[in-house]
Amino acid sequence: MDARASTALSSAEAARRLRAVGPNVPPARARRSTALRVADQLRDPMIVLLQLAALLGAVLRDWPSTAIILAVVVFNTTVGVHQQHRADRVMDELEQMAAPTAVVRRDDALVTVPAGEIVPGDHVSLTAGDLVPADAVVLQAHDLEVDESPVTGESLPVLHGPGDELPAGGRTTHGRAVVEVTRTGASSSLGRIAAMLQEGGTRQTPLQRRLTGLSRGLAVLVVTLTAVVVVLGLAQGRPWGEMLLVGLSLTVAALPESLPAVVTIALAVGAHRMARRHVIVRALPAVETLGSVTVVATDKTGTITEGRMRGQALWVAGVRLDAGADGIRAADTSRAPPDDALERLLRDVVLCNDATSGVGAAGTSRVAGDPLDHAVLELASLAGLDVDGTRVAWARTGEVPFDHAARRMTTHHLSPEAGHLSVCKGAPEAVLALVTASAAETGAARPAVEEMAGSGLRVIAVADSADGVEWHLAGLVGIGDPPRSSAVGVVRTLQRAGIRLVLVTGDHAGTAGAVARSVGIAQPGDTPVEGDALAEVPPERRRELTVVARVVPEQKVHVVQWLQEAGEAVAMLGDGVNDAPALRRADIGVAAGLTGTGVAKEAADLVLADDELASVVAAVEEGRRIFANIRAFLLYAVSGGLAEVAVMVAGSLVGLAVPLLPGQILWINLLTHGMVGVAFGSEPLDPRQMDQPPRPPSEAVFTRPGLVRLVVVTAVLAIVALAAGALTEGSTDLRRTAVFVALGAGQLGVALALRGSRPGTGVAERGLEVSVAGAALLMAAAVWLAPLQALLHTEPLPLDVAVAAVAVAAVPGVLLRLWVRSSPG
Repeated sequence: MDARASTALSSAEAARRLRAVGPNVPPARARRSTALRVADQLRDPMIVLLQLAALLGAVLRDWPSTAIILAVVVFNTTVGVHQQHRADRVMDELEQMAAPTAVVRRDDALVTVPAGEIVPGDHVSLTAGDLVPADAVVLQAHDLEVDESPVTGESLPVLHGPGDELPAGGRTTHGRAVVEVTRTGASSSLGRIAAMLQEGGTRQTPLQRRLTGLSRGLAVLVVTLTAVVVVLGLAQGRPWGEMLLVGLSLTVAALPESLPAVVTIALAVGAHRMARRHVIVRALPAVETLGSVTVVATDKTGTITEGRMRGQALWVAGVRLDAGADGIRAADTSRAPPDDALERLLRDVVLCNDATSGVGAAGTSRVAGDPLDHAVLELASLAGLDVDGTRVAWARTGEVPFDHAARRMTTHHLSPEAGHLSVCKGAPEAVLALVTASAAETGAARPAVEEMAGSGLRVIAVADSADGVEWHLAGLVGIGDPPRSSAVGVVRTLQRAGIRLVLVTGDHAGTAGAVARSVGIAQPGDTPVEGDALAEVPPERRRELTVVARVVPEQKVHVVQWLQEAGEAVAMLGDGVNDAPALRRADIGVAAGLTGTGVAKEAADLVLADDELASVVAAVEEGRRIFANIRAFLLYAVSGGLAEVAVMVAGSLVGLAVPLLPGQILWINLLTHGMVGVAFGSEPLDPRQMDQPPRPPSEAVFTRPGLVRLVVVTAVLAIVALAAGALTEGSTDLRRTAVFVALGAGQLGVALALRGSRPGTGVAERGLEVSVAGAALLMAAAVWLAPLQALLHTEPLPLDVAVAAVAVAAVPGVLLRLWVRSSPG
C-alpha cells in the first residue's frame, strides 16, 4: 500500500486549497453579445462588398437585385453568428463530462461532495461506472480497469495499479480504487482540452479565403475600368448624370454580385445531397472544404476501426486461425488443428469468462461484462460452440478473480460425465509460467504471442488442468479492434484522388502501425512516430508522417498545425474528447456520429451519421463538385461582366460613344448573373474530378490556365458584340440593340459551354439549360415587345440582322466548349 493512502485532507484544509486553486471546472470563457458578433460579421470584406452592391442597387432602383443581395447578407451573417454560438455549446458539452459528484475521504470519513469542490490532495474512492473527476494517481487498486478512450484514444480499457496516473474524464469499467487528486480545473486533462478549444478559434475555409482575395481584386479592377469609361464619356461631351449612371450600372454588372447566392445555393444543395449519403453538415462552408483537402488526419478507434473489441485470431496446436464474418479459417490452408483441440480452447474461454450476452426487449442485443470477455464469447459463437450449453454442462464450482498483480483469472468446474476441470486465462507471460508439463508447448507459443502482438492484437493465453496442479496450454486468443470493412476501399479512393492519409492516435505504436498497414495508410517499412518523439522529427520530414501514436490532445493539434504550416489543407477525423481541439484547429473537422462523444460532434463541421469512412468519399465528391461549379460560374460571370466593360471602353472604335445604356446593361446582368448564374450551383459532378489531385490551399480561384481562359473568353465576347454593332446599319438605337443581343446571347452560349455532363434527360437534371432558354426568351422579348422596347430603348431587329447577331454570338460558346472538353481544368 502507498504510504500516502493513510492520510487524507481535513475539511478545513480542503476549503483552504479550494480558495487557493479555484473550483474543479473547465476555465471560464468570455462570451460576446449577439450584437457584437453581428458587427464582427458585417465587417468581413465579402459582406462589406455585398453591402456596397446592395447600396448601388438601391441607388439604381434595381429592387430585385437589392433584395437578393440583402437576403444573402442576412443569411451569411446568421450562419457566422451561429458558428460562434456553436463554440459555446462545445464548452458546455465538455463541462458535462465532468463527474457531478465524487466520494471523497474528509476528516477520516467518506463523504459525497460536488466534483467542483475537489482539490489536489483529495482521496477519491472509485467503483465500476464512476467517472474520474480530476487527474489523479492510484493509491490502492483492486482489478481496476478504466476506459480512457474519450480522453486518450486508447481502444481498450486500461489496467491500473498503485502509482499509475488517471486522466480526468475516464470511466472505471471494472474493479475499485482509491486515488489521490493531482490536478483540477484548468490544470486537469479536461481543463487543458477546454483551454485549447478556446484558443483554437475558427479558420476561414479555403473557399472563403479564395473568394475574399478574388473579391478584393475584382473590386479594384472594376472600379478602375469603370472610372476609365466615365472619363472617356465626359471627354466626349456626355452629360455628368448620364455617365454617372453608366458607371454605376457597369459596376453592378461587372461585379458578380450573385456570387454569394450561387455559393449559398451550391452549399445548400451539397448539404442536402450529403445528408442523403449520411453526412450531417454542421457548418455550411465546410461542404466545399473537403473538396480542397490534401491531407486527412484520422483517429483510429471508431473511424478506421469498428470501435469495439472482437476476437480476430486463435492459435491452437501450433496453427494460427483467423476469424472473419464467415467463420474461422486457418491462416495456412494446408494446415488445420485437430477438431478436439479447437473445441477444447473454445470451451475453456467460455468457462473462464464472466460476460453474458443475449437478446433483450424488442430484439435488442443485451451485453454485460468485460469487453474482452464478450469478444471471446462472440468468437466462440462464431465457431459454432453452444455457449449456454457448455456452461450448463460444466458447472462452475469456484473461482479466483482476475488479479492485477497475477494478471490471470482461474475458474473451477465439474462435469458429471468428465469430472473436474480448472481453467486459467490471462496475460501470456503469466499463464505460460504455469505450464510446466511440457516445455515444447510454451516454446512454440512464445513466437506466436510475439506475432499476434506485433499485428496489434491483445493476446490472451489459456491453460487447463484436471487436478489444478499440472497445467497444459490450450491455446492463444488474439483480440483487437478490427478495421472497418470499407476502410481499405476508402483509403484507395482517397489516395487515387491525391489525398494523403495520416493516422494520429493515442493508442500503442504497434497497434496503430498494424492497423495503418492493414488498410493501406502505411507501407510495411513505415515506422510509427510516438508523440513524445514528435519534437525530434525534422521539419522537412513532417509532411512524410503516416502514423503518429501515443499522442495526447496537444500533440494532435501540433500535427495538424505542422501540416498546415507545410501548405496542406487538413481534414481531421475523430470521435473522442481528445480529438476535439484538433477537430477545431483543422481546416475541417469530421466527427463520428454513432460512437463520437458530444464534445467531438459539437467541435466538428461535419458528422458521419453512419460512422462509415465511405461517407468521407461522398463528402469529397460533393466538395469538388461545388468548387467546380463555383469556378465555372465565376468564369461565366466575370468574363461577361468584364466584356461589358470592354465594350463600353472600346465602343468609340465602332462609332458608338455609349454602346449600351444603363437599363440594357442591367437587363443583361439580371438575366445572365441572376437567372442563369444561380443555376450553376446545382450542376452535377464531372467524374474526372475524382481522378485529379486536390487543389493546393494557396491556389487562387483562377489558376494561370484559368486566367488565360478568362481573358480569351472576355476578349471574344467583347469582339463579337462590337462586331455586331459595327456590321449593323441604321440608327444608333438599332446598332445598340445589335450589341445588346450579341452580348447577351454570347454570355448564354458561354453558360451552355460550361455545363456539366448529365446522368439523365429529365427537366430536374436540366436546370441550367432551362434557365438559359428562359433568359433567351426574355432577351427576345426585350427586343420585340413594345413595353420592354420603351423601357430599354431597343428597336426590333430585322430578321437577317438578328440571325447574324446570334450566329456571331455563338462563337465564344463553341470555342469554349471545345476547349473545356479537351482540358477540364
